[in-house]
Amino acid sequence: MTPARFLLLSYLISCAAAWSTITVSHTEGQDDTPALAAALATGKFSTNATILFAKGTKYNIFTPLKFPTFTNVEVRIEGNLSYPSDIATVQNLVGSSSFPGAWFTFTGGTNVTLRGSTDDDWGWVDGHGQAWWDANEQTNRPHGWAFSKITTGVIRDMKLWKPVAWNFATSGSKNIHAYNNKIVAASDTGSFPFNTDGFSAGGTDMLFENNHIQNGDDCLTVGSGAKNIHFRNSVCAGGHGVSIGSLGNGGSVADVQNVLIENVVMKDSLYGARFKSWTGGNGLARNITWKNIAFTNVMFPIYVTQNYWDQGTGPRPNSSSTNNTHIQDFLFENFVGTINDKPGFVEGSCVSDPCWYSVEGATGKEVVIFDLYPNTATNIVAKHIVATTDTFSPVRAMCNSSTISTDVGFKCWDGLFIPTAKGRL
Repeated sequence: MTPARFLLLSYLISCAAAWSTITVSHTEGQDDTPALAAALATGKFSTNATILFAKGTKYNIFTPLKFPTFTNVEVRIEGNLSYPSDIATVQNLVGSSSFPGAWFTFTGGTNVTLRGSTDDDWGWVDGHGQAWWDANEQTNRPHGWAFSKITTGVIRDMKLWKPVAWNFATSGSKNIHAYNNKIVAASDTGSFPFNTDGFSAGGTDMLFENNHIQNGDDCLTVGSGAKNIHFRNSVCAGGHGVSIGSLGNGGSVADVQNVLIENVVMKDSLYGARFKSWTGGNGLARNITWKNIAFTNVMFPIYVTQNYWDQGTGPRPNSSSTNNTHIQDFLFENFVGTINDKPGFVEGSCVSDPCWYSVEGATGKEVVIFDLYPNTATNIVAKHIVATTDTFSPVRAMCNSSTISTDVGFKCWDGLFIPTAKGRL
């Protein structure tokens, strides 16, 4: 053996020896979190390690699990994990001062992987959300997975079953790849799975692809501070589409740049592509594209509003301020599908009269709604839009020509959807 090959072999052996694996222990009927937390507290598994929830084991994560800062660590979920099924137990934990912010909390690290299983029967995380939805219980609900402050991370092959509410959040992270994940927040009764957001993208340089999300809120939501976000090749069903915002709440300064959403199937959703910023907000959302969107049974395929407000607190506020969150270089391209304009249909999140999502003057047949403030939107265009309504009524648009002087790709009025030359290019 040559010296070079010997050194290489020695290096590989030393690397293999340095990697450690802990198989999470399980005690029938008991909470499995404390034993794992104690093992993690030793620091032996914070670097170059695999934390394995073993296939064939049904784990009880009856108290929140907070991970230490990791370097080169994989959390591998091949067994099934369960939250407590009792609502009051979860509420007491979420309401305590020691709650870390999510049921599973990552506190930072480098080269961190959260990996589920491709086995159909194993690798599921059961949130027991159905009981919460049936009771319409929205007090002290747990957030699911805070994949926070991670530099270079992967979320793959995860399967979430009936999560109570919010699922994956990536605040403060960068260089994240999330793929082949499945979220099933679908009710078996007439109750509605409120706030079961799929991915909340807060960070930079993130790719979300090949995910399947069935839920009752945003499939993807992109928050302030997010940059270089790419969401593609995915299915969103039953929820509120792919959204930017809401931004600028309470006059805060928003900053979102470089978002590409493409090759997405939207089914049975309230929205398809949505932008929402609060009245009186500040800042800028720039270079955002939605393209190649196939939608079926969607009420608002394209919806942009700079006048988002809490309808539970009163009527739409009046404002002529130019301090509303500005938008620049928005493109909606290649949208094809059907609009749900069925008479009397009410989406499940409607709990008020009028519904929180109602748009004054809308007929329910609009493929695109641009609700803009004057002199706050630059280069916003919808092109290659092909839609029909479920009732075969003519497709319409809403757009106030006094708020924007440039060609938006269709006749800017409250009337029939008529593409312009720019919208046909």
